[in-house]
Amino acid sequence: MRLILVSNRLPVNVKESQGSVEIHPSVGGLVTGISAYLDTVKDSLEYIWVGWPGKELSENALNIVKKEAFQKYNAYPVQIPESLNESFYAGFCNKTIWPLFHYFPSYANYDPGFWDSYEEVNQIFLETLEEIIQEGDMVWIHDYHLLLLPSLLRAKYPKLEIGFFLHIPFPTYEIFRLMPGMWRKKLLTGLLGSDLIGFHTHDYTQYYLHCILRILGLENNFGEIIYDNRLVKVDTFPMGINYDKFAKIAATDQSTAIIEDTKKAFIGSKFILSVDRLDYSKGVYARLEAFERFLDKFPKWRNQANLLLVVVPSREQVEQYQEMKKAIDEIVGRINGKFATLDWTPIHYQYRMLSLEELVPLYRMSDAILVTPYRDGMNLVAKEFIASKIDKKGVLILSEMAGASKELGEAIIVNPNNVEEMADAIHEALGMNEAEQIQRNSTMQLRTKRYDVVRWASDFLKTLDLRKSYQDKLSSRFIDKELKKEIYRKFSVGEKKLIFLDYDGTLVPFQKKPELAIPSEELKTLLRRLVEIKNAEIIIISGRDKDTLLDWMQGLDVSIVAEHGAWIRERGKEWRLFKQAPNDWKPRIQPILEQNVDRLPGSFIEEKNFSLVFHYRNADLELAEVRVKELTDDLVHYTANMDVTVLQGNKVIEIKNTGISKGYAGLDLVNYYNPDNILSIGDDWTDESLFAALPEHAVTIKVGIGPSNAKYNVKDYEEVREFLRGLALS
Repeated sequence: MRLILVSNRLPVNVKESQGSVEIHPSVGGLVTGISAYLDTVKDSLEYIWVGWPGKELSENALNIVKKEAFQKYNAYPVQIPESLNESFYAGFCNKTIWPLFHYFPSYANYDPGFWDSYEEVNQIFLETLEEIIQEGDMVWIHDYHLLLLPSLLRAKYPKLEIGFFLHIPFPTYEIFRLMPGMWRKKLLTGLLGSDLIGFHTHDYTQYYLHCILRILGLENNFGEIIYDNRLVKVDTFPMGINYDKFAKIAATDQSTAIIEDTKKAFIGSKFILSVDRLDYSKGVYARLEAFERFLDKFPKWRNQANLLLVVVPSREQVEQYQEMKKAIDEIVGRINGKFATLDWTPIHYQYRMLSLEELVPLYRMSDAILVTPYRDGMNLVAKEFIASKIDKKGVLILSEMAGASKELGEAIIVNPNNVEEMADAIHEALGMNEAEQIQRNSTMQLRTKRYDVVRWASDFLKTLDLRKSYQDKLSSRFIDKELKKEIYRKFSVGEKKLIFLDYDGTLVPFQKKPELAIPSEELKTLLRRLVEIKNAEIIIISGRDKDTLLDWMQGLDVSIVAEHGAWIRERGKEWRLFKQAPNDWKPRIQPILEQNVDRLPGSFIEEKNFSLVFHYRNADLELAEVRVKELTDDLVHYTANMDVTVLQGNKVIEIKNTGISKGYAGLDLVNYYNPDNILSIGDDWTDESLFAALPEHAVTIKVGIGPSNAKYNVKDYEEVREFLRGLALS
């Protein structure tokens, strides 16, 4: 197996000058994290990292980078024109997705040109991957820049193993729905091209599942979604850090020397650290307000507490970032002007990038750190701080809006919008005794070390591999050309043939209203061809009432089984009741169903001779999920002592007499006709009893995927018709 990593940026920077090309490794959270994993598997796993090299290259430079970057760094560049990248990266990525996913909808720009560029760049990534993808590759796509890529890859390579991980938050439905209609659908279905979709926290996972339910109408079962006849898994994988790397840097003589020199210059001082990239989602301005409030409210800390403020430059061309930088500069100046004395300046402000060798000593020496973003996917700064605390002293003040708060509960958790609460948290942190600090940090260190970035990547890729193996097992049951030929050949042998065909979902697609599923002329023609098969008995076996089926099958020489086996009409004969069953339970169940119809707009009741059916296909999906669970529980308990069965189907709940099923009726007809060959095709739970009851030699086919008593699968009703047309001609 070969792993292909795909991200917006390559783990290298390329400099092109006067025909010469220089390639240097780059740094960053994603690069640093995944590189730690790759270092552990480099001897056993071949990999290629695909991404943009940071600038548009000349053709000569591109060819050099493709060769040299691949040889030295396993990197393969994606060429994106500068003009296109501006509206893609600075545009849709950072002016549309970033603000919306971080809950700043007023900052979101829905420029159609941005969207066009986003689609085009995702297509360019696909075309680049086409240059290197081989059979058996595993592709792991990263982050919000490439949300469309999984579905593009899936369309091109149906059997490819594809995983996707989102490193930023996924918003709630109410936020995500602000995205224009077609865009949001494409973004959601873009991810569904993956076999495995990963998020940092359980909340983000649930928000995505909620969005696909509300927007696409796709339900999930413990995070599994049936989409395009594949099982897609959505799960939570909280990203870790290279714990040992930070701990080792913290323990170096160089770090110790920096700390000692700093403390000599600030004798008796307390240090509060704030280090973040320039971004409105990080809440830097609010924490400066909190520090000001802290000094106002707790004057004893004046001349002692020092805020070490590090802001890393980012996206300086974006207007909101320019305004934010100006605001930070102003409030720092105001606070220093308000509180500074001749020998004390409260805020020490640096606007630059720090190396790890500079940053880790700051982590280690700080008495507290403010990690208070308004919204963050994970925030690895919090984990880096914990890993750097080799003496286990120091206090983490952490925003409840950061993904890391779900793992680091021993920190002081604050609401980043509450300045007063953050000011109190600083006071609590600086006054916390060492024993409590050590206790809290020891617990967080153990957790952070156990689930580090290597464990995160390993868990994701192992899960992806298992998902693909499971999918391959399911897909092996699908009927391909060779299997079709074998079934056709088998069916041509023997005299008597019995063909059971379910109706809704098998011969026709589901409709919003049951009465709309009228057989088309195309379907009637197909059924006539099947009837012409020598010595074949065609049986339409359905849950519909007998009068509707008789009307729809008018002029077709077929047998009919109605209401899941309650009524049987052999070809050329009259209806016969398969089993006499009492209906005295109906008046007791009807009011329960009617009450739920009132509580679930769009639902309705269908009454049959021996069953009642609660339909909710047209109801609000989310409300239906709750109401149907409640109704099912009520019905199961209420009917415990009745001779009835409660069954859940495709957007229906059916209450019917026990002892009536397609399985019983099917066996009766098998005994009546005594066929040599049997074929049964169906799509839901009502067909499972028939699949289970038929003899071992019967060919049983389930429409769709999922656990089944059937031997084989087909994708949908269209494949059923195609299969039956071939059977009629064989």
